[in-house]
Amino acid sequence: MNLLKDTSVFISDSYIHIRSAEALTALSSGVVGGGFQKSRHILNLHVDKDYAGTNPALDLKKFARKIGVDEKFIGMMTAAKIGMTQPVILSEHGLTVCAVVTVGLGNSTCAGITPPFLPESAGTINTVIILDAQLTRSAMVNAVITATEAKTATLQELNKRTKDGDPTTGTSTDSTVIATTNKGELFKYTGSVSLAGWLIARAVRQALKESLNAA
Repeated sequence: MNLLKDTSVFISDSYIHIRSAEALTALSSGVVGGGFQKSRHILNLHVDKDYAGTNPALDLKKFARKIGVDEKFIGMMTAAKIGMTQPVILSEHGLTVCAVVTVGLGNSTCAGITPPFLPESAGTINTVIILDAQLTRSAMVNAVITATEAKTATLQELNKRTKDGDPTTGTSTDSTVIATTNKGELFKYTGSVSLAGWLIARAVRQALKESLNAA
């Protein structure tokens, strides 16, 4: 499935592979490729709910080589069911934003309320946002904030709760990727009422709801 002109996504029960013809500029909290970097590949690998690997980065790299990715990539893991994931693509005023969100709430938390603990499962919310635009580094950080606000607001709108009954803000192992094509308009701000932020938030809300409905 094409997300953008030169960027496609492959979705199966075992993994999601976003591939770009040209390197995307990304900011991520992925297990592999965290921080700022350029990459043509973003992977989201499904693992068993009892996954207890001691070196998840190495496991991701081995899997990447297995499917032919032999260059830098961004990699995440989840125990959530991912085969029915529905990418969301929104466009307004010449800007296109794509969201691919997978959801598992097995270790949901309420930030600042849920005390530190070792996750009982690898269920997580992994969010990938791709913008067909240019973003400054500060705007990429701002985009993480906007995407997170939208994620948390949606979870609370749907009354998702932790095992202790507190409102869910996310899970203890959520990962987020903000990626750009480096083409088109340059955005310096991606707050929730900027054009870019508005599209990011709408895409995250829709993709999160559709993933929860498909679970």
